[in-house]
Amino acid sequence: MNLILALALLLILEGLLPFVSPSAWRKTFLKLLQLSDGQLRFVGLSAVIAGVILLMIVK
Repeated sequence: MNLILALALLLILEGLLPFVSPSAWRKTFLKLLQLSDGQLRFVGLSAVIAGVILLMIVK
């Protein structure tokens, strides 16, 4: 059940920027397409680490 709630929250947060400011979302997405694989991996790893730290703080 918690996994479904987490997924729902993720979808809500992911949908906010394109809903509120589609042009900013499009510009951000275009910038992401220009990053190298290593840079994208770093962004992904940073997000994972931030999520783990946040989970540790909450729990």
